[in-house]
Amino acid sequence: MFEDFFRSEAAGGILLLLVTVLAMAVANSPLAPLYFSALQIYLGPLNVLHWINDGLMVLFFLLVGLEIRRELGEGELSTWRGRALPGLAAVGGMAAPALIYAVLNRADPLTVHGWAIPTATDIAFTLGVLALFGARVPPALKIFLTALAILDDLFAVLIIALFYGHGLSPLFLALAALTLAAVWGLSRARIMMLWPYLLLGILLWLFVLKSGLHATLAGVALAFVMPAREPHSPSQRLEHGLVKWVAFAIVPLFAFANAGVSLAGIGLSALAEPVTLGIVLGLFLGKQLGVFGAAWVSVKLGLARLPADTGWGTLYGAALLCGIGFTVSLFIGALAFGAGVAGTEAKLGVLIGSLLSGTAGLAVLGLAFRRS
Repeated sequence: MFEDFFRSEAAGGILLLLVTVLAMAVANSPLAPLYFSALQIYLGPLNVLHWINDGLMVLFFLLVGLEIRRELGEGELSTWRGRALPGLAAVGGMAAPALIYAVLNRADPLTVHGWAIPTATDIAFTLGVLALFGARVPPALKIFLTALAILDDLFAVLIIALFYGHGLSPLFLALAALTLAAVWGLSRARIMMLWPYLLLGILLWLFVLKSGLHATLAGVALAFVMPAREPHSPSQRLEHGLVKWVAFAIVPLFAFANAGVSLAGIGLSALAEPVTLGIVLGLFLGKQLGVFGAAWVSVKLGLARLPADTGWGTLYGAALLCGIGFTVSLFIGALAFGAGVAGTEAKLGVLIGSLLSGTAGLAVLGLAFRRS
């Protein structure tokens, strides 16, 4: 029974939900001082929070990069027909939330910097919620959501690279480029041992960390230059080895360290703050409008087709689930605002917006599946 749970698709999403509730409980309990101070303890050059966000999360983005590369090369995203609907829906699902947030924060040049926070979709949470419906979910709908979330992650990586770097260092950028070139050279030479790529990957992470770009970009860059097409390639072995560690250790640890929001001194007025409101409305309204609207237009114009065995009601429920931002939204929020007041408002907005989206998505999908 225990092993069956961890094999299920819902397990990652359920674990994230439990860890999030635990983080909120601890952050609002007598253990709160210990919780927040422990995250600031330095272990070498970085504190615990930075080791999690700038270190362990590199493995999350490495896995994301490996999945994106595989899907673009031979999976559902390898053809235009496979990319059309999720691709256009992903673009709409990022543009609408960003626009809503930017409009609500247009008067403040500091808070408008968080425009990218509500653009993300959490693939683990979204598929975890969808998996609760079991066999009633059309396989094509799951493929659509997976492809959309993967493209969403790709866009998020580009956003982080372009808009959330700080004080670029030409020296370390050059060292990172040379390291990446060395990885590419190993790949061209068809070196199939994994350990050389891991050693160069550690060097790449260090140089990117020092370069001013966010360190997690090292994971994505490494994923795209490792050999992938050969049977039992380093990419395939690494992806297989990372899946459970990322799903059941790294992402839950990230959630526990970043989802803890102390509600002390936070009143209902905090919900009306532009940062909180922009994220809540961006995730809950922007995502559903952007994803569903782009999908509707693309199908009506003949650019794409609805997933097999999927009606408009079911697709609308899936669009609602895309408003579960969580992991990447929290991550971008930390990059945009850090631990200040705006950072707390951002976390609050992500939690509320994701909760509303998940609850509404469950209700709409439940109704759609009953009618079908």
